[in-house]
Amino acid sequence: MLIKRKDFIVTGSLASASLMMPKFLKAFTNTPQQLVPKGNKVLVVLQLSGGNDGLNTVIPYRNDLYYKNRPNLAINKNDAVGLTDDIGLHPELAALANLYQEGNMSILNNVGYPNPDRSHFRSMDIWHTAANSNEYLTTGWLGRYLDAQCKGCDKPTQALELDDILSLSMKGELDKAIAFKDANRLYNTSQAKYFKALDAAHHQEHAAAPVDYLYKTMTETISSADYIFKQSKLCPAKGDYPKGDLGNSFRTIASLILSDINTKVYYVSLGSFDTHVGQQDKQKRLFKDMNTAIEAFTKDMKINNRFEDVLLMTFSEFGRRVAANASGGTDHGTANNMFMIGGGLKQKGILNPMPDLSDLQDGDLKYTTDFKNVYATVLQNWLGADYKTILGKEYELMKFV
Repeated sequence: MLIKRKDFIVTGSLASASLMMPKFLKAFTNTPQQLVPKGNKVLVVLQLSGGNDGLNTVIPYRNDLYYKNRPNLAINKNDAVGLTDDIGLHPELAALANLYQEGNMSILNNVGYPNPDRSHFRSMDIWHTAANSNEYLTTGWLGRYLDAQCKGCDKPTQALELDDILSLSMKGELDKAIAFKDANRLYNTSQAKYFKALDAAHHQEHAAAPVDYLYKTMTETISSADYIFKQSKLCPAKGDYPKGDLGNSFRTIASLILSDINTKVYYVSLGSFDTHVGQQDKQKRLFKDMNTAIEAFTKDMKINNRFEDVLLMTFSEFGRRVAANASGGTDHGTANNMFMIGGGLKQKGILNPMPDLSDLQDGDLKYTTDFKNVYATVLQNWLGADYKTILGKEYELMKFV
C-alpha cells in the first residue's frame, strides 16, 4: 500500500504519542498483563507550576518578620489553618491540615539547590532532570527510573502523565512515559476509522521501512490506548472530585490505581502559580482546587485500603521572594516547601526547621535541603530502585519513607 505525504503527516499526529510510551506498555497486546497488586508502592507527583509562594502556603504566623515583609499580603493568623502553635496552612488547605493532624502528611521546608536559577524554564529543567545548576541533561529523573527498572527486568513498570504534553521529568533515554488527559478521548482518537483502516491495510501489504515503522508505532498506540481505557473503567473512582482538570486527573489516577493497572508513577500539574500580581485571589483559587482534589483522592485510597501504598509528593520549581512587591504579589525566589502525603509515612509532621527570615541571601530564602536528596529517598525507599544508577551520584537518604 502506498501512502500519500499528507496521509503520512496525519497518521504521524497519532503515532507520535506512542513515541512517549515505554516499550513494556507497547507489549501489552501480545504478553500477559502483569499488574501492580495491593502492597506495591505507587508514586503520585503533583507539580505546582509557576513557582508557588511557600511562605503563604506553610505560614509562620508567629514570626514578626513575616508580617513586616508582607504588610498587605501575609495571611492573618486567625485565617490560617493551624498545624502547631507557630505554623499554619493557607486557609484553602483545610483538608491537607486534617491529613497532617492524622499523621498522613509531612512537610519539608527550605528545599532547593545550590546556585539557584530564577528562570521558570531553567529551574524546572533542573528539577525535572535532577541536574546541578551548571549541568544540562536531556533525560528526566523518572524517565531514567524507567530505563533502570525496565532494562532486563522481569517485572515491567509503567508511568503515566495526566497532561497533553509529556514533561522532561518523564523522558528516559530508552523508555518514556505516556501523556494523556482523558482516557476516553485517547481511546476514541485511537479508534477513529481512518487510523483503523490504515492499521488494517498495514497488515495486508508490505510498506517501505520508514512507513512500516510509522504503522508499527500507530498499532502500538491503539493497543495502549485500549488498555488504559479498559483499566480506567474497571473500578471508577466514586469520590466527590472537583470539576476541572485537576479533579478529573485525580479521578482518573484513583480509578487506575484501584484497577491494579501496572503503573508505578503518576504525574500531574497545577498552575500557574506565577503570582507577580494579585497573588491572594490566584493562590486561593488554585489551592481550593488542589485541596478538594487531594481530599477526594485520599478518601478514595483510604476507603479502598490503598492509602498505605500511595505516596503523593508536591513540588514547585522555586518559591517566591520574602518581601511582597508593589503589585500585590511576589517575585521569583529560591527555596520552597514540599508536601509528602500518604498512609505509609515513617516520619510525620514538620520534618525540618521553618525558613530563617532573619538570614536571607539577597532577599531570598536559603536552601537547607537539596531536592535530589528527596528524589534519592523516594527512588530507593519507596520505589525500590537503585537511586545511584538513576541520579548518577550519591546523596544522603532521608527517613520520611
